[in-house]
Amino acid sequence: MTRYLVTSALPYANGPIHFGHVVGAYLPADVYARTLRMQGEEVLFVCGTDEHGVAITIGAEKEGVPYAEYVAKWRAVIKSTFDALGLEFDIWSGTSICPQHAPLSQDFFRRIDRNGYLLQRAIEQLYCPTDRMFLADRYVVGTCPNCAYPEARGDECPRCAKWIDPLDPKYTNVRCKVCGSTPEKRSTRHWYLDLPKIRDEFLGRWVAEHEWKPNVGAFVENQMKEIEPRPITRDMSWGVPLPADTAGDIAGKVLYVWFDAPIGYVSFTREWAERRGRPDEWQRWWQSSDTRLVHFIGKDNIPFHCVVFPAMLFATNCGFVLPWHVPANEFYNLQGRKFSTSQGWTIPLDEFFARFDAQAARFYLLSSAPETKDSEWNWKDFQNCVNASLADAIGNLVTRVLKFAAKNHGGAIPRCDASHEAELDRVLLSECGPFGDPGEHVRAFKFRRAAEQLVENARVANKFVDLLAPWSLQKTDPVKAASVLATSAEWIAYLARWMAPFMPAKAQAIWTMLGQEGQVTAQGWPKRPSAGSWRTGIAGSKLGEVVGLFPKLDDKQILAEIAALEARGAGH
Repeated sequence: MTRYLVTSALPYANGPIHFGHVVGAYLPADVYARTLRMQGEEVLFVCGTDEHGVAITIGAEKEGVPYAEYVAKWRAVIKSTFDALGLEFDIWSGTSICPQHAPLSQDFFRRIDRNGYLLQRAIEQLYCPTDRMFLADRYVVGTCPNCAYPEARGDECPRCAKWIDPLDPKYTNVRCKVCGSTPEKRSTRHWYLDLPKIRDEFLGRWVAEHEWKPNVGAFVENQMKEIEPRPITRDMSWGVPLPADTAGDIAGKVLYVWFDAPIGYVSFTREWAERRGRPDEWQRWWQSSDTRLVHFIGKDNIPFHCVVFPAMLFATNCGFVLPWHVPANEFYNLQGRKFSTSQGWTIPLDEFFARFDAQAARFYLLSSAPETKDSEWNWKDFQNCVNASLADAIGNLVTRVLKFAAKNHGGAIPRCDASHEAELDRVLLSECGPFGDPGEHVRAFKFRRAAEQLVENARVANKFVDLLAPWSLQKTDPVKAASVLATSAEWIAYLARWMAPFMPAKAQAIWTMLGQEGQVTAQGWPKRPSAGSWRTGIAGSKLGEVVGLFPKLDDKQILAEIAALEARGAGH
C-alpha cells in the first residue's frame, strides 16, 4: 500500500514567521495531508524547527540568553502561529531537543565518510585571538568592496546585496563582530560532501529521470552543472558535534546547520515512532519502496531538497527513499514589496488573528499562492476574497438555506419527495454547473485552482436556489419547496466535506449546523455527485444553531491596515 510522507521545510528558530513562509511551505502541506487522509491514504506529516547555526548564536548573544532558551522561545512562537492557522502535524519537534537527532546526524556523517563520499580540506579562515575562536562569516564586519558600506557582513552586504568573501583583500577594515578587534588568518580543516562524485555515480541520472515542477526542474538542472564539494562542518560550539571516533582534530567542530537540518525529517519520524512505543516503525516510512516522500518548500530551499539531501540519503547506502515530489513555490510578497520583519514591512500575526478570521486567511493564502510565479498578499484582494468568495458564495448559501429550512420545517432538514428527485438532480447537476472535485487539483499541487473549484461548487448551489426560489414555491407548492431545500442541504453537506482541508473549523461549523454528529473529516472525501446516487440521507436531521460564517470586511478596516503597514515601513 502506498503511503505519503509529507514534510514542510523546518522553520528557522530565529524569529517569527510571516504569511510568505506560511503559504510557501506549511499551509499547502497541511491541505495536502488532510485531503489525502480523507481519501483513505496513509499519511505522516512531519515538521519542527531548525535550531542550529550562526544566526541563532548571534541572535541569542544579542539578547543575552543561552542558545537553548533562545530557540525554545522562537519554537513556541512559531508553533503558536501554526496553531492559530489550524495546521496539524503528526510530529512537531526541534533539532536541538529531538533525542534522536544528534546521534542520527552523527551516524549520517560516519556512513557517508565510510562510503567514500567525504573529503577533507585545509582552508584559511579568520580567527579572533581575543575571543579565541574561528569566525563564521556572520561574525565578521568590514567595508563592502562593491558599495563601500562600512558594516557589511562577511557573507553578504545588506546595502547592495553582493556576496562577500571575508578573505577578499578588497574587503577592508575587517573586524570581529563580537569584540571589534582585528582578526587574523589561520588554517583549519573541514569536511566536504563530495557532490561531484555522487552526481557522477547516481545523482545526475536520478535528477535527469525525475519528474519536477517546471520551476523546480530548470533550477535543479542549473545546479547540477555548477555542482561542487560542499563543506559540512564548521568551527563553533552550538550544533551537533562531530562523532567522537572521527579521525583527526575535531575539537570545536560541529556539523554545518544545512547538513543536520534535513536529517531532522528522519530523526523527528524516529521520535514519533518512539512516542508511539513502536521504535522501528520509522523504517516503514523512510526505507520502504511503498513510501512517497513529498517535500513542501519555498524557492530558496530547492538546492537542499532536490540535490543535497537526496545526495546525502543516497550516500549513506541505507536504502532511504528519495523525494517523490518537491512542489516548491516561488516568493510571496506583501503589497508590492518583499516581506521584511526588520524593515517593518510585515503583518504582525498576533494582531492579525485578533482582528481577522484565520480560516479566511487560510483560504485567501491558498487562492493567491505563488505556485509558478511570485505573488503577493494584497489587502484589497483579501477583502474581495472574504466578501465575494467566502461571505457571498459560501456563507450566504449556508445561512439562507438552513434558516429557511429551520423556519418552515420545525428546525429540521426536510425530505425530498421522490416525485421531484430526478428533476432536481438534473437541474442541479446538469444546468447549474460546472462543478468539479477540488481534491484532484490538490493532488496535482494546484492549490489555487482547488480553492477556485471550491467556490465554483458553492456557486452551483446558489444558482440552483436562485433558479427554483423555494421561498416562492413555499406559497404555491410547499412539497416541492421542501424538496429544493433538502437537495440544497445535501449539497451543503458535500461542500462541508470539500471544505474540510481548506478551512477545517468552518467546515466543522457547517457540519454542526446541518445537525450532523462527529467530525466532518470522518465522512471521508465525497465521490463526484451523479444523478440518483449522490444523496447521503441527512433529511430529517435536527438542525443546529445557524450562524453567520464569514463577516464581511469594510473599506475602513482595510484602509486602516494599509495605513498601519505603511507607517511600520516608514519607521525603519
